[in-house]
Amino acid sequence: FAGLSDVSISGDIPVEGEITVPVGSLSHDDEYSTLDEPVKETILRDLKAVGKKFGHVMYPKKSTTLLRDWDLWGPLLLCVTLALMLQGGSADSKEDGGPQFAEVFVIIWFGSVIITLNSKLLGGTISFFQSLCVLGYCILPLTVAMIVCRLVLLGGTGTASFIVRFIVVVASFGWSTFASTAFLADSQPPNRKALVVYPVFLFYFVISWMILTFSPSHSNTGP
Repeated sequence: FAGLSDVSISGDIPVEGEITVPVGSLSHDDEYSTLDEPVKETILRDLKAVGKKFGHVMYPKKSTTLLRDWDLWGPLLLCVTLALMLQGGSADSKEDGGPQFAEVFVIIWFGSVIITLNSKLLGGTISFFQSLCVLGYCILPLTVAMIVCRLVLLGGTGTASFIVRFIVVVASFGWSTFASTAFLADSQPPNRKALVVYPVFLFYFVISWMILTFSPSHSNTGP
């Protein structure tokens, strides 16, 4: 190792890269931390993000918001709301729709998982939870249709009521299918898009059929 002490770096050779980090030059993102954020602001921020995703579903366009900033709060809210409104329908048993909440909950989440796995097996490029987010948020039109159907059923269950509910449910079914495929289509191989859209079609069709065939139960209270 003789002679190494005589080796020196010439001052004419530029040294690339930043080797010092100024203490007072932290960016705004580095200074901001959600750990110190009040709970109220956290809830309002999450609710605002969910509301923006609802807007993207009602007006589907070329946007990656549902894929980039995915969450499962919106799908959970829609699933619980839809299951609660479908509960209490007419049933053959004496109990007024006892297991319906669990049935709807399982159908929605299990169906979403199956469609997501099918998409991944066909070569989809989105993650598991991104697909669940899209499928869950796109239930929004059907949830709105369920609310409208419940209001229409307050006026009776005649032919006119069925026609109105049929039109609302079909329109919501088409909107949910269109919105979900608009977000998921670009992430699928071009020659396999039909294999991905078909399970999505069946998924929303089952939910639409449950909404259309729903009829409120009337307990028979005899003297």
